[in-house]
Amino acid sequence: MSKIAFKMKLKPGAKSEYQKRHNEIWPELASLLKQNGVSDYSIFLDEETNTLFAVQQQEGASSQDLGTTALVQKWWAHMADIMETNSDNSPVSVKLEQVFHLD
Repeated sequence: MSKIAFKMKLKPGAKSEYQKRHNEIWPELASLLKQNGVSDYSIFLDEETNTLFAVQQQEGASSQDLGTTALVQKWWAHMADIMETNSDNSPVSVKLEQVFHLD
């Protein structure tokens, strides 16, 4: 199992809507993530920059690798109005390098 982190960008003023949509995450999307080995998934927001910071455990694919599934593409379309996205509605995301860890 490995831990990965990445950042994304939220549009200004979209914090409440972003939280609402994630609080109501589709059960089938949560199942897809878990079935593909994604666990302990958290997203944090830096409100000064609207930068979202995500970290997750993975055994296999990361959440970002599931973009070929129809369900994830539907989620991306659902989120596209409140996040910076690529032309296929995937969130603009940047992998982050781990530079420190303490158990």
